[in-house]
Amino acid sequence: MSKQTPRKQSARKRPAAKQATSQEAAAQQAAAQQAAAKQADAAQATGRKTTSRKTPATDSGAGSAKAGGGRVPAPAAAPAPETDGSPAKELSRRRLLGTVGAAGAAGLVVGGAAGAAGVAAAGDDTPEALTTVGSTRVPFRAAGGGHQAGITTPLQAKGHLVAFDLVPGTDRKAAAALLRRWSRTAEELMAGRAPDADTGVALDAGPSSLTVTFGFGHSFFGRTGLTERRPIALDPLPDFSADALDPARSNGDLWIQIGADDALVAFHALRALQKDAAGRARLRWQMNGFNRTPGATAQPMTTRNLMGQIDGTNNPKPSDRDFDERIFVGRDADQAWMRGGSYAVVRRIRMLLDDWEKRSRHDQEKVIGRRKDNGAPLTGGSETTPMRLDANRPDGLPVIPANAHARIAAPESNQGAAMLRRPFSYHDGFREDGAPDAGLLFICWQADPLRAFTQVQRKLDRGDALSPFLRHEASGLFAVPPAAEPGDYVGQPLLEG
Repeated sequence: MSKQTPRKQSARKRPAAKQATSQEAAAQQAAAQQAAAKQADAAQATGRKTTSRKTPATDSGAGSAKAGGGRVPAPAAAPAPETDGSPAKELSRRRLLGTVGAAGAAGLVVGGAAGAAGVAAAGDDTPEALTTVGSTRVPFRAAGGGHQAGITTPLQAKGHLVAFDLVPGTDRKAAAALLRRWSRTAEELMAGRAPDADTGVALDAGPSSLTVTFGFGHSFFGRTGLTERRPIALDPLPDFSADALDPARSNGDLWIQIGADDALVAFHALRALQKDAAGRARLRWQMNGFNRTPGATAQPMTTRNLMGQIDGTNNPKPSDRDFDERIFVGRDADQAWMRGGSYAVVRRIRMLLDDWEKRSRHDQEKVIGRRKDNGAPLTGGSETTPMRLDANRPDGLPVIPANAHARIAAPESNQGAAMLRRPFSYHDGFREDGAPDAGLLFICWQADPLRAFTQVQRKLDRGDALSPFLRHEASGLFAVPPAAEPGDYVGQPLLEG
């Protein structure tokens, strides 16, 4: 939900013959203010009621919430006592009327992924969360143990991906101290509380569905003397023919994924964690991404990428019987500290949008294998209708072309291999030739990268119709342990086990 800023409305100039007398104008103004105040009180009550409701999980992005990833509304602040005619109440009304005036005198009704109806606070009064976009909180620690937030959490509007390398001389003990500090800061920020020495960047905002997710890269274990505790699944990804990877923007000792529905809240977390790393780790690379803002569509829906395609239709859902088996590491893992964790593959994929946009919609749909308007497979139905990969046209050719991206990436074409895709789009300006430097920060989650991402990518690498429009420019693989137990920090079983 976007916050509206109150604006002073300038009086319209009218011919003198049509001007009311000063007494008549004052009476009309008083009556209008009285009616508007009543409307403001009703709207403000509606806003406060909304914050007490739990935000429904949507099928956008990762689907419904699981342990450690579900959104819950943060407790709403109790309103200050007010009396009729008091300065506090009049000020609150002015804040609210400014917002309502900017959106239209009929009032505000806002819908979308957050499922909220209300108005946004503005002005110089005491900050108060009036929408579930700002007040929605994702727990840092999963109840009863579980997975880190940011894996099954619904897609957020703003994201930062950042990798660090430990500075020379940082040993296992120093790395543990860093993870302890990072975990403490993340827990405070995700709860909507300011950490020590806070910058005040997000002082007037709620948690805004903030998540902070931590992972370990392959090189971390050698630097900390923990090579014997490095999982086999963390072996480097193979080379692919379409790769044009920049080593400086790939891999890293430590990885952090930050997501939030407010850009300032996301930056605030990034800045706090980067400051915490001083003396222990230095920045290796950073990437910034975005998704659609909650409330931008009339109803919750799967996100679109910068090619205009609905992206994430065939994602595994937490309600699937084998979801945990596919996405999270099981009890038979070679390293006990990774049980309940997951592996994140991160790829910066630049889209050749100038070339793509020259194609007709019909050609684009053949490349993808799905309709552009609603995401339905070319074999018919709606977005969620299963593809009929055996359907042929009258001329005997398949309705969904043999090299269509959706066909090649489908689990049915990869011995059931599946991964949970949870991407952000990015735009880093324009290149020297005028083409946009834009595309996808592809992030996928799986229990075993070799049997999920690697298997699917190898097949795409051999003949995917979409590949000519993509450039893979950075890559990373990270082991993401389960959520921290109460009183512990993320990765403690690895570092102190």
